Amino acid sequence: MSHQTELPNARRSPRFAGLVTFGRYPRLQDVTHADRPVDWAIYGAPFDAGVTYRPGARFGPRSIREESQYLKRYSMAHDVDVCGVLSLADAGDAPVAPYSCKDSADLICAFATDLPDPGTTKPLALGGDHSIAYANIKAAWKRAGGPAGGLALMHFDSHLDTVDEVWGERWGHASPFIRCIEEGLVDPKRMLSIGIKGPLNTPGDLDFARKHGVRIVTPDDLAAGGDMLLRNFVRELADAAAYLTFDIDCVDPAFAPGTGTPSVGGLSSAQALGLVRACAGLNLIGADVVEVLPDRDHAGITALLAAHIAFEILSIDAVRRAGAKP
Repeated sequence: MSHQTELPNARRSPRFAGLVTFGRYPRLQDVTHADRPVDWAIYGAPFDAGVTYRPGARFGPRSIREESQYLKRYSMAHDVDVCGVLSLADAGDAPVAPYSCKDSADLICAFATDLPDPGTTKPLALGGDHSIAYANIKAAWKRAGGPAGGLALMHFDSHLDTVDEVWGERWGHASPFIRCIEEGLVDPKRMLSIGIKGPLNTPGDLDFARKHGVRIVTPDDLAAGGDMLLRNFVRELADAAAYLTFDIDCVDPAFAPGTGTPSVGGLSSAQALGLVRACAGLNLIGADVVEVLPDRDHAGITALLAAHIAFEILSIDAVRRAGAKP
């Protein structure tokens, strides 16, 4: 049976009316059936107690959903009708424990792991701070049957997020990937960190990535090699199970001011979209978009970009399933 997403007709039912779900996609409980499993369940992870600078990303899922009302279904870049290929649904928000990073990680992971149809339905988390990536990566890994050797990881960020601990906390937004690598959820030799830039607290901040084989792509590298670095990485991975995590702070604050740890010299909105599109061909089993902070977001432009990044991630899977051009 063809998997597709039934959307309200925007020319009859205005985008500013009705229930605010991501992309105006149906609620998960309204579409989950044994004969037609959902391909992607989009859910919110409203948690930000893991931040090291400015809080507020707990409100990110709401703002991303709000700005996603103007998303449309057809990708010109990939020549694919995303909602015609994929069955998509909004699964609501995961429960969180606002005073505990580890407890929240466990709650979010359990929520995402227990979504219907493991092995078929993939989780896309809207953050929240980047600490929630650990929980969704673990859930995606479990739902895919626990691929041996860990997942490949396409990581967009200004920061490596491989710090062992900050202020005694080992589960904050500076540490999700060191925890994932320690647990065998991610293979560091198949991890590409894109957009990493300084200044850093210490040169030692690079040690873990270098020791474990994480490949670092700086803005200067992108300027020199463009999207071919990503395309080559995707070809190298072939059909390996992969996860894509996108921290909105890899985009320059001139384009995405609504984030808690802004880093200048980042990507433009157009560059960010182009680089995610260059990931077409990945065998994605999960993803997240994180670190949107609405209180710092002028005219909702950061949340709007985050919504479009999420759509581009879904497009990657639609392209793979439809056999459309990458």
